[in-house]
Amino acid sequence: MIKKTILGVATAAALVGAVQAEEVKIGFLGGFTGPIESLTPPIYDAARLAVSHVNGQGGILDGDILVMPSADTTCVDSSAATNGADRLINSEKVTAIVGALCSGATIAAANNVAVPASVVMISPASTSPAISTVNDNDLVFRTPPSDAYQGEMLARLLLSKDIDEAAVTYVNNDYGKGLADAFAASYEAGGGMVMASEAHEDGKADYRAEIASLASTGSQNLIVLAYADGSGQTILRQANESGNFVNYIGADGMVGDGLVQAVGGDVLQGMIATKPGTPDLPGAATFAALAEAVELDPNAVFAGQSYDAAFIIALAIESMGTDTREGLNEHVRRVATAPGEVVLPGEWAKAKRLLAAGQDINYEGATGQHEFDKNGDVPGIIVEMTVRDGRFVEIGEVQ
Repeated sequence: MIKKTILGVATAAALVGAVQAEEVKIGFLGGFTGPIESLTPPIYDAARLAVSHVNGQGGILDGDILVMPSADTTCVDSSAATNGADRLINSEKVTAIVGALCSGATIAAANNVAVPASVVMISPASTSPAISTVNDNDLVFRTPPSDAYQGEMLARLLLSKDIDEAAVTYVNNDYGKGLADAFAASYEAGGGMVMASEAHEDGKADYRAEIASLASTGSQNLIVLAYADGSGQTILRQANESGNFVNYIGADGMVGDGLVQAVGGDVLQGMIATKPGTPDLPGAATFAALAEAVELDPNAVFAGQSYDAAFIIALAIESMGTDTREGLNEHVRRVATAPGEVVLPGEWAKAKRLLAAGQDINYEGATGQHEFDKNGDVPGIIVEMTVRDGRFVEIGEVQ
């Protein structure tokens, strides 16, 4: 977790000589409770780190203070996501939102509240292919790549390891189904065989019937596309009890050391997973140093993407010259697209100076260059993860 004292010092520094400063608000919409609650804290802290860099280097606009009210989606409850977005937008009066995290929550918040209110959302963690097709008036962006790509890379990774058959269970929502479909299409096209692909509902205490159905295929390779603090954890524990599977495989929603601690490092030793990674660009090393300075793990799943989402929104507001909502999406694209002078994570003062001089900037962030396409998507890389000695470790980029 980020040290509160460090964030406090950064905020206090921004307030010196600016007692009358106004507040500019960026909301954070995250899964603080529910099936990704152990993954959310570093994602939130990374966004707060971006806020501290803005406030510690002159503030936003005319020395105003950037603040980040938050709301909980529970990840899996569309009503909670809608209510959280409604509070941020209509009560807190945020200019834009970092979030949501889970794909279904992002879609619900966008369709029901954000898009009608002309509020930009940049998700640091929503990876479902369905995000690309939301009728969003160019207001919904994301900093990780789509699961259309992650599913392809997971398939390629397994085939490279001669794992040519597997049983799949996926959480029955936009994230799980989108990823399962993308994986199956690429896996079978590459010569793999999906022995079964079955949806399951999150939040149950007992998945033994589902596990027995998957085991009846004869596969010893179980792919669980779900959440580390939800159904994914329970399924892995009960699958181990069944003794029917040898290899456990997951994706980004399962990559958390809390999962390993809950199920057991010995049980999950060698588990294979994928997650969006960080390309070898200057912004990655810069962010890593900034994060480590405040005891934030720069490799925490979606932490870098969250920093980038918050920093891009702040840059867009600065570029537009006002914290109004209308037209902010155009500046999101402007500050993150070449050409322009490159701005790296933490370089708020530099960006502020360039924008004040009327110069173009091109933010190259912690997790990539963020050249948003027409759907608000970005290219990216997928990395292989494995469980080793009781924790997830990164092996390298999936080729």
